[in-house]
Amino acid sequence: MLEFIACLSFNSKMNNHDVQSLVEDATLDFTLGDNEEAIKKLEQAININSQSFEAWHALAEVFFSKKNFDRALQAAEKAYALIPEDIHINTSLSRIWMELGDKTTAEKYGAQARMLNWKDELQSPQNK
Repeated sequence: MLEFIACLSFNSKMNNHDVQSLVEDATLDFTLGDNEEAIKKLEQAININSQSFEAWHALAEVFFSKKNFDRALQAAEKAYALIPEDIHINTSLSRIWMELGDKTTAEKYGAQARMLNWKDELQSPQNK
């Protein structure tokens, strides 16, 4: 039984490492302008771990850059569901909703991002 548990733990660590590597590789592809390869790698990462905030957020950004705002919104909402208190996903959602023409919703996420930023600033060691 202990061998089985150790195997599960090892596989989980490998999967997380694989996902992180795929996200990093996809980020490089995106930076170099290869959006399609970035999307493939991010979708592969999500297939390994559908709870990867980093993969969903990166996928949202790639789709946003391609002006595929509906797919960007879908990916951003998945990321938001995982970590709603993240400044960057709130900013991404604000940008996406602005492009989709919903200024009210865009402002809601923009305000949330600003509030989270202020919260971070207040909690930073420099301000204590």
